[in-house]
Amino acid sequence: MIINVSEAKAKLSKLVEMAYNGEEVIISKNNIPLVQLVSHNPKAKRKLGLLKGQIKIPDDFLEENAELNAMFYGE
Repeated sequence: MIINVSEAKAKLSKLVEMAYNGEEVIISKNNIPLVQLVSHNPKAKRKLGLLKGQIKIPDDFLEENAELNAMFYGE
């Protein structure tokens, strides 16, 4: 389905639903196709803990550094 921009503004919800259900929806301006609406398909689910055991966080990681504080905030 090819639809003009001004008409697409008025029917956006319907067009999104159509694209989600697999229909081809192309929005044009002056009869020139500009964009195509497609449904979002995530590539893959994120996996947590991939680097577990491979990274060592120092015990003093959250402690403030006096030298860095002096550089940012002054004495």
